[in-house]
Amino acid sequence: MRATLFDTDPPLADTGRSAVAATVSWLEQAVIGLDLCPFAKAVRAKDQVRFVISDARGWAALRSDLADELADLAAADPAIAETSLLVCPNVPADFEAFNQFLDEADDAVRGLDLEGVIQVASFHPHYRFEGTDEGDVTNATNRSPYPTLHLLRESSVERAVAVLSDPDSIYEANLRTLAALGAEGWARLQANWAPPTR
Repeated sequence: MRATLFDTDPPLADTGRSAVAATVSWLEQAVIGLDLCPFAKAVRAKDQVRFVISDARGWAALRSDLADELADLAAADPAIAETSLLVCPNVPADFEAFNQFLDEADDAVRGLDLEGVIQVASFHPHYRFEGTDEGDVTNATNRSPYPTLHLLRESSVERAVAVLSDPDSIYEANLRTLAALGAEGWARLQANWAPPTR
């Protein structure tokens, strides 16, 4: 079951409201504030980001919520809803299990015939790039307050990449930004949105 909103004012259960507030804070202070994604600022400024709360506690329910949101985003006017953040505060907190769910997410995209239309990326409080240690601060580029699936329109990604001479430079710049910030700097920033310990 999902609750969909563009900001934090519609009625939500306390857990959903807290998850949205934390996610908005993370998006504005980390993703946009640290310029981890140079394309996020414009869509946020235009109110084109859907914040969607899933109350799923298991993978089957999450897949159902994801399929619903994929269909809704595909049907929506991009001028109103450019992208979606499907926030999942109740799924198992284990990163590896969440990462494995991405195969199911890709299956859901294919099942709706949306391959080449929408892609799904992921964020997680314990995100870890392959080959890095848990405590490596550069993992923070993909660390969100709650497990989150990011639904992106392929056409938007293609337009964004087309204006860059070197798309890989974003990732490299992010590594430099996080390395300069350091673990202590990230911890101070993270305190602004960190949910209660689960």
